[in-house]
Order: sequence, then C-alpha cells, then structure tokens
Amino acid sequence: MAHRSKAKGTRRRTKLRVIYTRAAGIDVGSTLHVVAVPPELSAEPVQTLQSFTGDLYRLASWLVDIGVTTVAMESTGIYWIPVFDILEAHGLEVLLVNAQHVKTVPGRKTDVNDAQWIQQLHTYGLLRGSFHPAPDWSALRVYLRHRERFVEYAAAHIQHMQKALMHMHLQLHHVLSDITGLTGMQIMRAIVAGQHDPAVLATYRDARCKASEETIRAALTGHYRRAHVCALRQALELYDSYQARIEACDQEIQSTLESLQNDARAIETLPAARHKKQQSHAPRFAVREALLRVLGVDLSQIDGFSASTALKLVGECGMDMRRWPTEKHFTSWLTLAPGNKISGGRSCIPKPDAQRIAPQRSFGYLR
Repeated sequence: MAHRSKAKGTRRRTKLRVIYTRAAGIDVGSTLHVVAVPPELSAEPVQTLQSFTGDLYRLASWLVDIGVTTVAMESTGIYWIPVFDILEAHGLEVLLVNAQHVKTVPGRKTDVNDAQWIQQLHTYGLLRGSFHPAPDWSALRVYLRHRERFVEYAAAHIQHMQKALMHMHLQLHHVLSDITGLTGMQIMRAIVAGQHDPAVLATYRDARCKASEETIRAALTGHYRRAHVCALRQALELYDSYQARIEACDQEIQSTLESLQNDARAIETLPAARHKKQQSHAPRFAVREALLRVLGVDLSQIDGFSASTALKLVGECGMDMRRWPTEKHFTSWLTLAPGNKISGGRSCIPKPDAQRIAPQRSFGYLR
C-alpha cells in the first residue's frame, strides 16, 4: 500500500487562539488617545479622548467598569507615561509595546485602525510587554539618567573652554591631561579674574602635575583678548553650574539608596575593592557600601564591573531579575547577543558603520 509523504518543509497549520478576551488597545498620541475594546463589551468599542489627566482617569474608570483586564499600547515618545501610570494604578495589566512590533497591515492608516490593530494583536497574545521597573526603583533610574545628562552638558562646556584657550593662542589643554583638574581650574579661574602674566599663572601648578612650570609658562604665552576671556568665563561658570547640579543629584541618589536598604542585612565587613582608581565622573559618595546594604552582595567584585557600573545596572533593572526567563534573554536585552536574522542564507544584520541609530533592545524598552 502506497503511503503519501509530506512535502519537505511543510508544517501543520494552527489557527490563532484567543488568549485575552477582555483586552484593550490604545493608540497613544501627544494630544489625543484612541482606545479600542472588544465590541461585545461596549456599544462604542472605539473612543477618542484628550490627553488631560481628568480624561485619563475617566478612561481608566470606563475600562474597569466594562470589565477590561489588560491593555496594550505603543511606546510613543514619553506621551505614554501618564496613561501607563493611571491605568496601572487602577489595577489594569498594562503592556508597553515596541512600536516596531505593532506595524499595521498595508492600507489606510488612521489612529482608529492602529488602536483596533493593537487590540486585535493583544487579544491573540501576539504582543510582548517592555520591561518596566518596580516603582521603588523608578526614582533611582530617574536620578541616574538626569545626572548622566548633566555630565554630558558639562563635557560640552569643557570643549568651549578649550576653544576659548585656542583663540587666545594658549596651549594649556595640550600640556595638561585634564584642564578640569586642580592645576587647570586654578589657572583658568585666575585668567578670568584678570591675571594674564604667564609666569604668575604657571605658579598655580599643583605639585602632582606632570608638566613642569616652564612648560606651563610657555603654553600660557598668547593673546588674552577680552572677547575670548569672556567666552572662557561663561563656559567656566556653566561648567561650575552643572557640577553643582551633579552634586545635588548625588545627594538624591544616596538618599534613594538609603531608603531601599534592607535593615535585615547587617553588613559588618566590606570586601576589598578590586578597582582602586575611581572613575572621573563617578558619584561622590561611597557607592560600594550603599549598594552592599541594598543588595547584600558586592557587584564590583565581578570582572569588568566598577561600583559606578553596578549602580547603573541596578538603577536600570532593579533587583527582580525574574522578568528575564534565562541569562540569554537578559544578554539579548542588553544588546550583547549576536544577531540571528538570516535571509537567503546570509546574515542581514547591518554592519556597525552602516547603523545610523543605536541598536534597540530586543526584550523590551526602558522608560
């Protein structure tokens, strides 16, 4: 008896199965939000509302009243944050979805169609929520990211200082490894105060400076034009302003870590530090001790981890690592896993020099 053999590569087709019967989809906008719910739950399954806080509270109450249990929405800029917070506060399960994972089918594209498409995908369980830390850790991440921006802004004004020095024919930033060090700051403060004698300025050299006083004096011979001295003064003032704000952020970060400490963990001895040299932009408090009291372990003992790196990791992820099923998922979320997109037998991952944007996290976005 002849037997029919299945064609190579064929697979058994399965129909989509409804996973969430009470799912809603929201197309988030800057001023308007479009909400779509199953038709059997409401006579008006698609509604449009404004982004005011009062409207969001009415939206949350309406979803709860009609029996919606889970909501999916796109990660559109930062406009999703009020919607996410209010819906979550009302006990709804909220999924923040990568916009690239919710591409609509070809055809007419409207906000209504987008909301209905998101709701349909979520009904069949085809959407994956992005990572969102616990509320206790959100404040720490806000402070860390805010501080990082201040560091970037301060670095821009260091470049402005170097430009002003070059306009005055001064080579100070070429003989000093860091013009924001003790020697460089003392000399630049003296310049903006009116001291333009190279011999006098060279005496502000710190004893630990590798460049000799003669070298510094030669580098400070130039033309101290008033306009460029003014530019140096303003760049220095802005740099000092950002340094003060960075210090204020450090105080808030330290206070937040203290509020997260577990009193049950009694830390008597601190392991010896593996990294003796502190990073230039590291927070100005005992980070290792603070993290040890929060986590119970010293993450800086890991190869390649400094106390600042451990603080950034904890600030982004928190302590609950159950959101990642395995270490492979976590590595992929960190964009450290190699790409696996293959088409026609060849890898279709663009080369690093062809990537014009930073790689996106494959396991979810951060807030």
